[in-house]
Amino acid sequence: MGRGKIVIRRIDNSTSRQVTFSKRRNGLLKKAKELAILCDAEVGLVIFSSTGKLYEFASTSMKSVIERYSKTKIEHQQLVNPTSEVKLWQREVAMLRQQLHDLQENHRKITGEELSSLTVKELRNLENQLEMSLRGVRRKKDQLLTDEIQELNRKANLIHQENVELHKKVYETRDVTAATRGALLTNGFGIREHAPVHLQLCQPQQQNYDTHAKTMKLGRLQLH
Repeated sequence: MGRGKIVIRRIDNSTSRQVTFSKRRNGLLKKAKELAILCDAEVGLVIFSSTGKLYEFASTSMKSVIERYSKTKIEHQQLVNPTSEVKLWQREVAMLRQQLHDLQENHRKITGEELSSLTVKELRNLENQLEMSLRGVRRKKDQLLTDEIQELNRKANLIHQENVELHKKVYETRDVTAATRGALLTNGFGIREHAPVHLQLCQPQQQNYDTHAKTMKLGRLQLH
């Protein structure tokens, strides 16, 4: 035998009403989750019980769902009523002016201006904000100085390593030169550095020439 049709109206019995609420709430949350998964839809569900208790589900996040809903609703209203766009921009301008005023006021307080209207509690809060800002500035400064010192140390180490390598190469070259010079001296090749060389033109000796001529003449006479 099938179930009879349920009349949709408020349940008078509080216990039955609470049981029905729990069952249907769970079923509704389950259906919302299935809809988001199966259909790749962005779903947001908000439920308040009769006692004011909140139950919610969002496929992404409730904040993004509400923001998207508000934006879409405003755009739809602008299409329906063009004059609402003017009111929207007016509200936007008013909000930006208020934000600018607040920022200027906070800036004057931070710089020590217009402090007469502040209470002791407000001055203490302002002092705490300035101390937190100062600590943040100091941390950033210390971090930058530390990074610079580390970079300088790294460069100094590189330069030191290069000097060591150059020093080794210079002494190796000197050792090779000394060994080569020693080998040449051992083999009987004397090496004199910067030894001067003198060239000189000499006249032929006349006496030796005359003696040679006389000898040639005597030889001819004996032949005759």
